[in-house]
Amino acid sequence: MRKMAMLTTALTVLGLGMIGHARAETVKIALIDPLSGPVAVYGDQEKKSLDFVLDIANREGWAGPGITFETVGFDNKGSPQEATQQFKNATDQGIRYIYQGLSSAVGLALIDAVNKYNERNPGKEVVYLNPTNTAPEMTNEKCSFWHFRFDANADMRMAALMSVLRDDASVKSVYLINPDYSFGHSVQREAKRQLAVQRPDVAIAAEELHPLLRIKDFVPYAIKIKASGAQAVITGNFANDLTLLVKAAREIGYDGKFYTFYGNALGAPAAIGDAGIGKVIAVADWLPNVPTAASEAFYKSFRQRYPNPADDYVHLRMQLLVEALAQAIDKAGTTQAVAVAAALENVSVQMAGQGGAMRASDHQFQQPLAVGVMDKVGSPGVKFDVEGSGYGFRVVRALAPGQAEMATTCRMVRPA
Repeated sequence: MRKMAMLTTALTVLGLGMIGHARAETVKIALIDPLSGPVAVYGDQEKKSLDFVLDIANREGWAGPGITFETVGFDNKGSPQEATQQFKNATDQGIRYIYQGLSSAVGLALIDAVNKYNERNPGKEVVYLNPTNTAPEMTNEKCSFWHFRFDANADMRMAALMSVLRDDASVKSVYLINPDYSFGHSVQREAKRQLAVQRPDVAIAAEELHPLLRIKDFVPYAIKIKASGAQAVITGNFANDLTLLVKAAREIGYDGKFYTFYGNALGAPAAIGDAGIGKVIAVADWLPNVPTAASEAFYKSFRQRYPNPADDYVHLRMQLLVEALAQAIDKAGTTQAVAVAAALENVSVQMAGQGGAMRASDHQFQQPLAVGVMDKVGSPGVKFDVEGSGYGFRVVRALAPGQAEMATTCRMVRPA
């Protein structure tokens, strides 16, 4: 009997060990963004920011015992066609979570690819995590059960900017300049709509659409902006399109304001220099100078991990994305995409004093927004600069999630 009891105990322990081993799993996330070409720096910095929070998630067991995360990079070269091919490469490797955020045109192509793949491959479904693409249609007419956006859409960002421009009596006319694709069209359209509502006295001096990331010299555009007499520019430009635009404006002596979506992004503050002090306004889900102790501690921890000032692409929404995914996996008790997507619809997360919740009706994450004005580091409210440039952003407007929320036209179709 003693030997039988010992055998039973041994089998029980072995069984528990096997169960624990079966639970151990690495969830791979395919990062499908530019890792070469003119905006490769964004893809590289994006991966560092994602890896930063994944390390914390793995160390603290956010997704439950035995579940860890790993990123795998897939270079889409900034092309929708290349992105769909890299998506196929990722699914061929059995990866069930994709992460892409540098170009709404690419994002829309991926939504279509994911929808078609999931319909054809029941049991092998894929979830698309979107940290940055802001084209409104992605959570409106093009919404998908498999797609979850963690950035504010372009309309929400525009509303935040307008909350500042509305009180800027010095602006009598504006110049609209944006890239010629879905996102740029959205910014252009929403700027006109919201100006008509919030500042009907402001004239639109001109509208300009230009090829995305192909213009090498923005001086001709800057000359037109100055000649228009506009006191402000509203632009969704990013990467080289933004830095070259503001450099050109500085070179030809334009002294108006820039209301931007990404004026705080990589390269922009250094390119703008002193000319941007008090004139460049940027909207974001979070800024390093958000005046809370929790925010400051978070940013300092990132700087400790990446002490090189060039490694400054950190956004709290990316951290909240990982927290949301981990929470959904833990609640679902599985990494199977259908169950995790269903759980993701109802996540509510907090990190570093910043919180947000997923809206199930369209999978648009609802979170605070901040609007900042560029100033020299060390000025009141500017403790941290961007990329060691000597310039940072002082928060001048903070919007609660309810203030930033906007209606949706999404008609969500969920799997049976």
